[in-house]
Amino acid sequence: MHAYQVSSAGMPPEHAEIPRPTPAPGEILVRIAACGLNFADLLMIEGKYQDTPEPPFTLGMEVAGYVETLGPGVDGPAPGAKVAVFGGRGGLADYGCFPADRVVALPETADLEQAAALQIAYGTSHVALDYKARLRRGETLLVLGAAGGVGLTAVEIGKLMGARVIACARGKDKLEVAAQAGADHLIDAETDDIRDAVKSLGGADVVYDPVGGDQFRAALRACNPEARMLVIGFASGDVPQIPANHLLVKNIDVLGFYWGGYLKFRPEVVTQSLATLFTWLADGRIAPHISHRLPLARADQALELLRSRKSTGKVIVTP
Repeated sequence: MHAYQVSSAGMPPEHAEIPRPTPAPGEILVRIAACGLNFADLLMIEGKYQDTPEPPFTLGMEVAGYVETLGPGVDGPAPGAKVAVFGGRGGLADYGCFPADRVVALPETADLEQAAALQIAYGTSHVALDYKARLRRGETLLVLGAAGGVGLTAVEIGKLMGARVIACARGKDKLEVAAQAGADHLIDAETDDIRDAVKSLGGADVVYDPVGGDQFRAALRACNPEARMLVIGFASGDVPQIPANHLLVKNIDVLGFYWGGYLKFRPEVVTQSLATLFTWLADGRIAPHISHRLPLARADQALELLRSRKSTGKVIVTP
């Protein structure tokens, strides 16, 4: 089968022909129909992601497809059934073996590209806003990087939860995407003073930050008393240092958040969240925004869209 693999840390990934895997006990072999890309894939290539496997490994963290074969002892969806999986790796390939307890059965009507696009981005935002930050109806949510893969879902889910949403992104085109997702107010990170703009709108009760750097520092200064700041990632490449005196004066909480970590110590949090999200998807309450679809043979170009920040929402690779 075809796979897009990292052969050694720090080296560019390569297309390879490798044997089709056989599922071990507790695993399911999935014929992959769609794989969602994430910023973490870029970090894995550089060996900088917190869960980077030992090379060689196949990139691609979240997939959707069809059950091909059940491993020994697995009582799971029947062969041919549609499923979604957060495997953490292995998605940029024709087939993949994944732990059965991470496989989520989908209805026959499910759109597999949307199912692949939903898991990490929507899962991150839903667990972060609902479980971690306790976002309440009527509060003001500031979303930084609001047109990116996770930021856009935070806008959408924040609105579903009844918040007033301020979206911050770079340029009119990206802000238009955030507006279409339901943002109430827009801030252009290229031209606007984020701190002043947010304060003029009454300040932020919850900040969702996948960017870091100067935007984090500006958002911190625009927080209301008892605000909660969600540290989602550092797409800017700048990990900000937090002035503890600002936290003290306004009783602000800064909350580190890593969605994949819950799979290790509180997997039920992720399972319950995904059940809610797939119900919302089936009901038409959420609609993953996919800006680009590319075949597996162009996986390098798909990743470059993330690296150059030319995508909005999700980039999907279809084996």
